[in-house]
Amino acid sequence: MSQSDLAAKAGLQPAAISHFETGRRAPSFANLRKLADALSVSIDYLLGREESPSSAGPKVEAVFRHMQNMSAADQDTLEAMAKTLADRNEQNRGGVDEPET
Repeated sequence: MSQSDLAAKAGLQPAAISHFETGRRAPSFANLRKLADALSVSIDYLLGREESPSSAGPKVEAVFRHMQNMSAADQDTLEAMAKTLADRNEQNRGGVDEPET
């Protein structure tokens, strides 16, 4: 993902992304949150406190909210679909854990 793409997705200026990547500036907590949400990873992953990215952010929260309103059978179907997609993504990445963009 380019700096411009990430900036647009996170609602930040491309120059800010450049400053963060080069270490000229540290992102504020609000900007860390925007970056984590844009990349669907946890802030801990961005800070290096987690070695592999775990799904986090508004999209994940929305899935859990919807799941609470599903029947047990529909939850099983969703779980099977999620596993199929995760397996496909892992094969496409060659087993390397990287956040989806």
